[in-house]
Amino acid sequence: MDRETVNNVTRETVLEVRNLEKSFGRRRIICGASFDVYAGEIFGFLGPNGAGKTTTIKMILGFLFPDSGDIKIMGHDLRTDYEKAMSFVGGIVENPDMFKDFSGLDNLKMYAALHDGVTKERIDEVVRLVGLEKRIRDRVGKYSLGMKQRLGVAQSILHRPRLLILDEPTNGLDPAGVKEFRTMLRHLADEENVAVFVSSHMLAEMDLLCDRVCIIDKGVIKGNLTVEELRHAGGSDTCFIYTVSDPEKAAEIMCGLGLKPSVIRNESAPPLAPSGRLISVTMDRGRLAEVNGALINGGVGILTVSESERSIEDVFMAITGGGGVIE
Repeated sequence: MDRETVNNVTRETVLEVRNLEKSFGRRRIICGASFDVYAGEIFGFLGPNGAGKTTTIKMILGFLFPDSGDIKIMGHDLRTDYEKAMSFVGGIVENPDMFKDFSGLDNLKMYAALHDGVTKERIDEVVRLVGLEKRIRDRVGKYSLGMKQRLGVAQSILHRPRLLILDEPTNGLDPAGVKEFRTMLRHLADEENVAVFVSSHMLAEMDLLCDRVCIIDKGVIKGNLTVEELRHAGGSDTCFIYTVSDPEKAAEIMCGLGLKPSVIRNESAPPLAPSGRLISVTMDRGRLAEVNGALINGGVGILTVSESERSIEDVFMAITGGGGVIE
């Protein structure tokens, strides 16, 4: 299997995708997609509706075969060595299948029987890893959604997979559940050296969760960088947050300068900001004096100006041109 040295750190390649092509009829869905996923990292996969994200995941799992290109898992080619390649994979692509009238422990025991070498000690270990020790003997029908998600992850890692694929794993979880789930995945990546491949539409959550993010748009990989690198991708412009006396008038003036400002409404305004008086705009830092002068000359009072760090959402919009809703 391959190893790659990045920033003087040698990383084991768990998933290798090279030059994938896939069409349905005359419609080309995936266009030469290539990326790697490494052991011990959380890799985010993002794309707007119709970008080819789900099609790519289905090809990695062997539900679809590419027209051309290669997929290798732990060095085993999916086309020629499918069973061996898939023996290294665990995942939740949809809601995990469970018997609701049985306990969480009984569900794990039944699933363990489908794999060789899963011991009682391993079952106890994964229960601890996902934090279900106190409730594992309870009936699954009494579990919250977050607990079911945890049990699903426990089920998927029983056989010690090297690649864990999760499709929208935090759907339906409350903020506390999302934070707990994020902590659990980080622990899995760090302690079990699992390569965690996560697809999600929750951009802010991916920002907090992932080590690297891959953005796919119209079947083409547009970005495959660390989260820190992504914050500096998509151009050199900076996002500025203004507190102004008249945000609507400020927006009109900024539009007249060829900018695309956004008024930040009450529900997303920081607690200490005057209600409804915030406006954001992304522009070259060199235009700051020009914009400030235009606002003042236009009768708009500027109370504060602050610089905002670029988020994954900012970069996603820059790279895709705001190309639709995330899948």
